[in-house]
Amino acid sequence: MKKIFTIICDTLELIVAVIVAIGVILAMLSLIPELGGLLKSDTGALTPFLEQVFTVVIGVEFLKMLCRPNSDNVFETIIFLVARHMIVNDTSPLEDLLSTVSIVLLCLVRRYLKRDREESREGRPPFLRFFYSPRDASAGDAAPGTGSAKTGNTEENEVSG
Repeated sequence: MKKIFTIICDTLELIVAVIVAIGVILAMLSLIPELGGLLKSDTGALTPFLEQVFTVVIGVEFLKMLCRPNSDNVFETIIFLVARHMIVNDTSPLEDLLSTVSIVLLCLVRRYLKRDREESREGRPPFLRFFYSPRDASAGDAAPGTGSAKTGNTEENEVSG
């Protein structure tokens, strides 16, 4: 029963992805005539055009999220949604600040999750992950604070040479 339910859900998800893809393609095609009209009109026509472009971009990101559901695609979609709101809508400076802060927070959370995934692949225990810096990870298994034999001290080289 569980296998049948999974097959039905996967099929419905595929159907929705196809419908979204058709909608995105039609929206992209509808932008072509508006681009010609945009060149002949004033600058006030740019806002509706940008709104339609962002709608297409968000549709593409949503399609990516449906086809390959992972946290990176979800974060990209949310970031585009916030950016669209900030650029297209008439917002106050406080709303722009909150939108910018939310985009920065989304990028930080995305980076943290990506780093956490990489460190879990390396086999580090969760309680020790915060003690390692990215520099330590690139240095290999050397203990923090120990130098590499390949890097020489320039003062010693100058004195001896």
